[in-house]
Amino acid sequence: MNMQTTNVMAPPPPKRIEDMKLPVVMMRDILLKTMFRKNVDMVGDISKAICLPRAVTQELVDMAREQRLLEATGTLNANSGDEMGYQLTDAGKGRAQDALAQSEYFGAMPVPLDVYREQVKRQSIRNIQITRDQLTGAMGHLILPPDLLDQLGPAVGSGRSILMYGPPGNGKSSISNGIRDAMGDKVYVPHAIEYAGQVITVYDPIVHSAAEGDEQDENSLRRTARFDSRYVKCDRPTVITGGELSLNMLDLVYNPTARTYQAPLQLKSTGGIFIVDDLGRQEEPPQALVNRWIVPLEESKDILALQSGEKFEVPFDTLVIFSTNFHPNEIFDQAALRRIFYKIKIDGPSQENFLKIFALVAKKKGLPLDETSLIHLLKTKYPTIDNTYANYQPVFLIDQIISICEFEGIPYQMRPDLIDRAWANMFVKDEHIVK
Repeated sequence: MNMQTTNVMAPPPPKRIEDMKLPVVMMRDILLKTMFRKNVDMVGDISKAICLPRAVTQELVDMAREQRLLEATGTLNANSGDEMGYQLTDAGKGRAQDALAQSEYFGAMPVPLDVYREQVKRQSIRNIQITRDQLTGAMGHLILPPDLLDQLGPAVGSGRSILMYGPPGNGKSSISNGIRDAMGDKVYVPHAIEYAGQVITVYDPIVHSAAEGDEQDENSLRRTARFDSRYVKCDRPTVITGGELSLNMLDLVYNPTARTYQAPLQLKSTGGIFIVDDLGRQEEPPQALVNRWIVPLEESKDILALQSGEKFEVPFDTLVIFSTNFHPNEIFDQAALRRIFYKIKIDGPSQENFLKIFALVAKKKGLPLDETSLIHLLKTKYPTIDNTYANYQPVFLIDQIISICEFEGIPYQMRPDLIDRAWANMFVKDEHIVK
């Protein structure tokens, strides 16, 4: 698929310590903790471990040497371009252990929250432009009503919230994933951010998919990196939650052992999509969940709290997609509905579209169509459920028929009796079971 992408401006690498805008003591301590924990001793390896250019790393090493926390080993390493080796002095080891007692965080130097805020603006989900071709290409495997893309396109392009509702089994989750796939560009996700001297880890390999071939070669002779390596270049992130979503999952996560914070789900999804699937199935009432999003959705900022109780603002730059099998009026009041920008009903297919889906799935799975069997399905079976068609049904029925054919040792085929056996597994007969 030919994907147009926006050109996201990369975060420039820092050239000197002053560019970092971090407390100097914090940077020095992260350097010492990283050397202590990772046992690295060459500037090239240290710079890779703390994700800083060599020149800035050398500045930090020189500062720690002046404070008698590091010393040169006096040996040059031939494998590292005759680099000088460094090691922690006894005072340096003591300082590293004291710093680890305050916070176990080491490794990639964090990005100050204010600096990160600027990068979020550069790669905002609201800057993205999705064309009809991109959306169609990402959802080409779905048979959708023609007017659905008319509604979805502007909704996605606005970067505003979307509520998809309608009966189950009609592809709300597949459409959400299609929206994600239509976004073909990349964003920069920090390993960690810093606020008020606290480190909050953001990059999460479960949520973030690092762009292949974009890792910077730390060992190259070039001294100028293409972007600040405290960030990871990633596909736009997607967080999908369902019935397990609870309000506390939207708070900062504090690890009392490591004394560090982890970003909540919505902060990890910055620049991407947050999908709340099966809204109404959570333990929390849907109204409470939506109330939690009201300020972020309206003001593009979220409020988080540290362990101390101090509250602070972080950017909220996420396309939120709510998906529910309930009618919106059943689970929201009108004030909440006003704040969700787009409401899109996802209905079951017409009989004509149902047959199109059935034929496509049958062809893909190698099941020959049989007119008598299809008439039996449409005229005998579907009237028993008020001719309610759903997008999941063709795949379900065809998979059942194939399984029966394989069990009976017969070629793949459609017959009315096989339709009956498949149908019996799609619905449970309503009956009283004597206990």
